[in-house]
Amino acid sequence: MLEFRRSLPAYKKKEAILSVISRNQVVIISGETGCGKTTQIPQFILESEVESVCGAACNIICTQPRRISAMSVSERVASERGEKLGESVGYKVRLEGMKGRDTHLLFCTTGILLRRLLADRKLKGVTHVIVDEIHERGMNEDFLLIILKELLPHRPELKLILMSATLDAELFSSYFNGAPIMFIPGFTYPVRTHFLENILEMTGYRLTPYNQIDDYGQERMWKMNKHAPRKRKSQIASAVEDAIMAADFKDYSLQTQESLSCWNPDCIGFSLIEYILCNICENERPGAVLVFMTGWDDISSLKEKLLTHTVLGDANRVLLLTCHGSMASSEQRLIFEEPEDGVRKIVLTTNIAETSITINDVVFVLDCGKAKETSYDALNNTPCLLPTWISKVSAKQRRGRAGRVQPGECYHLYPRCVYDAFAEYQLPEILRTPLQSLCLQIKSLRLGSISEFLSRALQSPETLVVQNAIEYLKIIGALDEDENLTILGRCLTMLPMEPKLGKMLILGAIFNCLDPILTVVAGLSVRDPFLTPLDKRDLAEEAKSQFCGAYSDHLALVRAYEGWRDAEMDLGGYEYCWKNFLSSQSMKAIDALRREFICLVKDIGLVDSNTASCNEWSSDVNLIRAIICYGLYPGICSVVHNEKSFSLKTMEDGQVLLYSNSVNAQETKIPYPWLVFNEKIKVNSVFLRDSTAVSDSVVLLFGGSLLKGDTDNHLKMLGGYLEFFMEPSVAEMYQSIRRELDDFIQSKLLFPRMATQWCHDLISAVRLLISNDKCEGRFVFGRQVLKPSKKSIVMASHPTLVSRTESGPGGDNSKSQLQTLLTRAGYAAPIYMTKQLKNNQFQATVEFNGMQIMGQPCNNKKSAEKDAAAEALQWLMGGKQTGKEYINHVSMLLKKSKKDHN
Repeated sequence: MLEFRRSLPAYKKKEAILSVISRNQVVIISGETGCGKTTQIPQFILESEVESVCGAACNIICTQPRRISAMSVSERVASERGEKLGESVGYKVRLEGMKGRDTHLLFCTTGILLRRLLADRKLKGVTHVIVDEIHERGMNEDFLLIILKELLPHRPELKLILMSATLDAELFSSYFNGAPIMFIPGFTYPVRTHFLENILEMTGYRLTPYNQIDDYGQERMWKMNKHAPRKRKSQIASAVEDAIMAADFKDYSLQTQESLSCWNPDCIGFSLIEYILCNICENERPGAVLVFMTGWDDISSLKEKLLTHTVLGDANRVLLLTCHGSMASSEQRLIFEEPEDGVRKIVLTTNIAETSITINDVVFVLDCGKAKETSYDALNNTPCLLPTWISKVSAKQRRGRAGRVQPGECYHLYPRCVYDAFAEYQLPEILRTPLQSLCLQIKSLRLGSISEFLSRALQSPETLVVQNAIEYLKIIGALDEDENLTILGRCLTMLPMEPKLGKMLILGAIFNCLDPILTVVAGLSVRDPFLTPLDKRDLAEEAKSQFCGAYSDHLALVRAYEGWRDAEMDLGGYEYCWKNFLSSQSMKAIDALRREFICLVKDIGLVDSNTASCNEWSSDVNLIRAIICYGLYPGICSVVHNEKSFSLKTMEDGQVLLYSNSVNAQETKIPYPWLVFNEKIKVNSVFLRDSTAVSDSVVLLFGGSLLKGDTDNHLKMLGGYLEFFMEPSVAEMYQSIRRELDDFIQSKLLFPRMATQWCHDLISAVRLLISNDKCEGRFVFGRQVLKPSKKSIVMASHPTLVSRTESGPGGDNSKSQLQTLLTRAGYAAPIYMTKQLKNNQFQATVEFNGMQIMGQPCNNKKSAEKDAAAEALQWLMGGKQTGKEYINHVSMLLKKSKKDHN
């Protein structure tokens, strides 16, 4: 083992590295992949401190961007030291860790170090912080650098070492006032590079418009595109269009030129990958193959495709493995093991294998040239999760993975001209994602003004992005108007999750229905447990349907988990997952997270050791729905019913769509006026993920701040985007209950151990209101109430406040007033239907915008129509006396309502 360590390039620079670290507080080390920097430099420091008789005081923390890296590197370093993991070397990642009393070198994720900083601002006792893979520029890494830069003057003895395989070293050096840069050369064997034109020329493979279509998994693009036909070129195609147009392939055969003219930049090319892999397995020398894909969907569906192949699916010839960030530890270890003789290992991976982990026996690399990346549209406040072209640095890293043990081969599945058009470096995450959680962390660490703090970043985010994040935190009640943490905000900082999930968890504990909310929050923190294999889609959807029926993805998840938990008690959990097309790995992850989350809620003090009391109302589905709304607001859209289906609209985006795997996407009608959703993602259109239908009462009581509208019968939220019209007495009742509810939540957060008996009446009233709301959206103007067999009819129920047929302002009678009101608001004129009753009286119904309102019986047809119009006026105006000014005023309200909702 020592001989191997001595053979690494980093070992040859040992003395120089230790010398520069001893003389400088900050050092930047750039070392090529395979040089040994990640495993050796922390050991050099520890060994040097031990030799200087300072070993007992030495405390090194080495951060990694991913849990798989922290775990695999710690195992490797422990074995090199001839120790068991958990002695002098340990690791700590979310939910897992191995650390002992004598651990002096701890590998952890960046998030773990940030959590420690929350409790220990000065990092007391820590002597060295090593931030590895800094070139990835994750948000946590950039945030950590700002904090460490400000900490260093207060801890002159603390050493900071920044390490990376490839980085813009000068940028980091200037950020840390000219910190010295060390470069460690790597040792890799030569790698032969084949771009797409060479692959096609070499193999004779033909590209056609039909053999490049990728069979995606759960979120197949074709299924989404049939809802939203693509009207413009994708970002992927547009980014390289000029490069392809300018390229000259005249040195290649006519067949290759024809193939390249058919090449589709949007496709990964499953068929070409299959062809190359088969060629490697049958004709090339031994060695593992690493295939870089964009994400889990591509990996899983390509794996399914390859398993059906006669050669690649033969377990005696090929060991087919996958590698991605959320794998279980047991699965992770498989990718590092060498297969039996005669068996070729093929690993399908995301960009995690670029630098974070090293699979030593790789000889062949296939690179699709893309990675899934979140970007953020600040103007529309919408994250976009799209495949994007990687940087030149990433392509070089992928290529280098083939030359670790012997000369290798790299197949880039795109032309050289496309590679030439790549950016040099990837855009930092802090510049392309929403910043809500980061802003909350800044406030929790008492780092002053959010905008001012972020202006000190290595590269500062746009002002609008920061403003959006601050505004969001104000809307959910985590920050007050002066940008200070509220009591809710302080509680949210203690929960290592998105603020909306923390909010949900807190209210689940306060309202004694913690168990289902634990499942929802844990479920939203892991990969979707519902599986949809391509060849068994119908069976999978049928299995999922047994958990549906509540118009809620979250409640479907709760039912699926509860079934799994019952089965697991009888040791039948795996069989239950197999039968119901559920991921056993996701279910176990949900179970583990639930245990972690309940400990966190206990730490806050909202739950004591008797967990039975916090589940008193866990079977109240309406209350669970309300708590989900409390967490996910302002992620809300209106449900607009059409003739045979429905459409969804949000404030920023207008019409949006549901992901095809949502339970609500299978419905033709949703008998609720609103959907709350976990996230919206822009692909080609804007898609909502994980939604639950909610009623008016739920939104009024558990949504955002409730503001009084321009009249006594008008309430609004989100600056008027959400509007509710009702009788003034009903409006006052909702406002009063909402005030008491907010006071109760505030008191409970201030005094977590406070008994809730004193507010029993309040909670009973809330539960009664939300359970008795028939969900028809009766407070939303113009909403058609869904009935099973006939159109909705609002029966006359208001007391008569005006002479129902007399002349008045706005026209000579109630019919004219109603027409004036509606036409000014932009609606079609009302239609009247009158029938003669058995007692020779007449009764009329007025219809407008899909709504029917019935008047009282009258002596003649004309009076009956006027009476129906008067009834409609009273309903619209909340029983107010009509008058010219009021007619004009309500016309304006309805016009605004039409604009926002219709």
